Amino acid sequence: MRTNLALTVGRMLADSAKGLRPSLTETLFVLFLRLVAVTSLWFALQYWAMLTGLSLGGAGRFDLLPTAWKAAATALAVLFPVAAVGLWLLVSWGPVIWLIAAATEIAMHEVFPSVFGINRLLVFAHVAVAATFLIFHAALFLQRRRQARTVRTDSP
Repeated sequence: MRTNLALTVGRMLADSAKGLRPSLTETLFVLFLRLVAVTSLWFALQYWAMLTGLSLGGAGRFDLLPTAWKAAATALAVLFPVAAVGLWLLVSWGPVIWLIAAATEIAMHEVFPSVFGINRLLVFAHVAVAATFLIFHAALFLQRRRQARTVRTDSP
């Protein structure tokens, strides 16, 4: 898996006037990752606002939370901004950190609903983003495989 697709393509374009241009699929994938990055940053800000007492009327302040919420909210307040940076920079660890954060939230609301409550919309959103990510990866894999099979004029 390429770790930094956009920079690689950008360097290739800078090297020659006839360089490869990113395909529509690659461009849409980069836009998708950037959108997920912005959303992850929004989730991070929500958790930090809750933990510092700026939201929920101060009821979600760290010292007022039950132990399970303290652990989960603190972990997510750290994981989501790290995932946002990784996704924005298009590095390979960005989606991995996002997946850990999303899986944590899914587990919170699906495995422990008595502690964290039920939030089906959030769970559905995380599953939809993960499915979209997999679809993009499959499309990029097929595209690269098809390109590798085509005859090129620069081949020896």
